[in-house]
Amino acid sequence: KSFLNHTAYLSCYFPNSQKTDITDLRVFWQKGQTAVEVVHEVNYGQEKHDNLSPKYINRTKMDMDKWTLQLLNAGIGDEGQYTCIVQHRDKGSPKVIHTSECLLHIIANYSQPEIAWLHTGKLKPNEYLNLSCSSSGGYPEPKQMTWLMSYENHTHPFTRPMGVLQDAVTKLYNVTSKLNVLVPPNTPANISCLLHLGEQLGSLVSVPLGI
Repeated sequence: KSFLNHTAYLSCYFPNSQKTDITDLRVFWQKGQTAVEVVHEVNYGQEKHDNLSPKYINRTKMDMDKWTLQLLNAGIGDEGQYTCIVQHRDKGSPKVIHTSECLLHIIANYSQPEIAWLHTGKLKPNEYLNLSCSSSGGYPEPKQMTWLMSYENHTHPFTRPMGVLQDAVTKLYNVTSKLNVLVPPNTPANISCLLHLGEQLGSLVSVPLGI
C-alpha cells in the first residue's frame, strides 16, 4: 500500500544467496500481464531507459542492496500488479533465475465526516430530524456509512444507503448519507456518523451533533 502522491516501495524479494555481482545480472520491472509496460530496467549494473513506458521515465529508482524499486509520486493509475524478473548472464545468453510479483494499492485520506442539517427552524418534540453526512477526497471506495444516536446511556445504530461520486479526473471519491429519524422527546441526544473504510483502514467519525 502507498499513499497518493507519495513514494511506493515494491520489493523484488530476491535473496541473492549466491552473492552474484550485479554486473552479471539483468533486472526488469514490468506492470500488467496482458498489455505489459516496462517500469524499470537494470542491465548488468547499468540503468537502461530505451524500453521504458513513457509514464515511468524519471519516476523510478532501484535500490540494489535491498532489491526494492521506488516508484515516485504514486498515483491511482499506478495501481496494479508488478513483476520483478532477474536474469543471470549464463554463457552469454541470459537465464531467468528469479521472478516475484507484488500488488500495489493506493490510499488517499478521506476528510473527517461532517454532519449538516437539511431543514430550518427549531425542532419540535416528535418531529423527524433530517440530516446528511459527507466525506470527500478519498480512495479507495469506502464500505459504508453508519449513523449512531446516543441518549439515556443507549446507542442506536442506523445504516442508510450511501451515495458515491467518483471524480472523472482525479478518481477520488466523495460520499454522502442521509438520515431521517424521530427525535427522542425531552431527552438530550448525540448523533454521530461513521465512515467505514475497510478492514485494514479502520473508520473515521464525525464530530457528534448534540440535539
